[in-house]
Amino acid sequence: MALQRADPWVHKAEDGTYYLIATAPEYDRIEIRKANTINGLATAEAKVIWRKHESGPMGNHIWAPELHRIDGKWYIHFAAAPAEDRWKIRMHVLSSESDDPTTGEWVEEGQIQTQRDDFALDATTFEVEGERYLIWAERAQPHNTGLIIAKMKDPITLEGPEVVITEPEYEWEKHKYQVNEGAAVLKRNGKVFVSFSASATDANYAIGLLWAEIGDDLLDPASWNKLPEPVFYSNEEFNRYGPGHNSFTVAEDGKTDVMIYHARDYKEIEGESLYDPNRHTRARVLHWTEDGMPDFRQGIDD
Repeated sequence: MALQRADPWVHKAEDGTYYLIATAPEYDRIEIRKANTINGLATAEAKVIWRKHESGPMGNHIWAPELHRIDGKWYIHFAAAPAEDRWKIRMHVLSSESDDPTTGEWVEEGQIQTQRDDFALDATTFEVEGERYLIWAERAQPHNTGLIIAKMKDPITLEGPEVVITEPEYEWEKHKYQVNEGAAVLKRNGKVFVSFSASATDANYAIGLLWAEIGDDLLDPASWNKLPEPVFYSNEEFNRYGPGHNSFTVAEDGKTDVMIYHARDYKEIEGESLYDPNRHTRARVLHWTEDGMPDFRQGIDD
């Protein structure tokens, strides 16, 4: 759908406009595309709305932006590191009061402060029963990262306990790196579903699934269920390698769920996979089983 754009997030606005925001391969900017259709995002103009700083905070590794409309304002949650220390990655926020997120001024709201204050990225925010939550990936020794959830006082500030809801435990989550990251939330059928990605960002990258019942305490790790196997992973039949860091949106008909994700179309990578630029944004219809669980249809092409 969009070449060389990883960690894609598609937001469908109330007027039906689709916005795509994703990681640029140079890791140096945030840009937004808009279109009237999901497929139209592939050729839409990429409008740069913010660039990294030349020094200091937010000067390196600009990763995984997400665009949210909250209480009449636009917010972008993204990861960044200081220019002088590219692995000191933390979560940051931009905001805009413009009606159209591709125009108007964006304000730097600062860093999302976490209790661990460690390597943190891939923030996603959502609301359930009037409460706003943030799920993000943060270093979780002895693993590289696990997923943590907390309530939000506002779109920039966490409050209360910060609870780990999943860490790498199965073999498919531990190839090269022991990682749980890239959470995306979908509320359906009385449940909160959370997809996430695991392992290194090469052909081993794959998507797993958590879920909890709406009405249960989302800050209680016991409320969360986790499938022991990945739900979406490499399939050489379709030249789909390392699918991951997805988001969810709804098709133009207003009811069909669509998964947006990235993958490469080749397996072998020269050098470090993080610096191979060819993770492309793709889209596929998400199906549902009779018992109300998402069906990612691993054996079917997009």
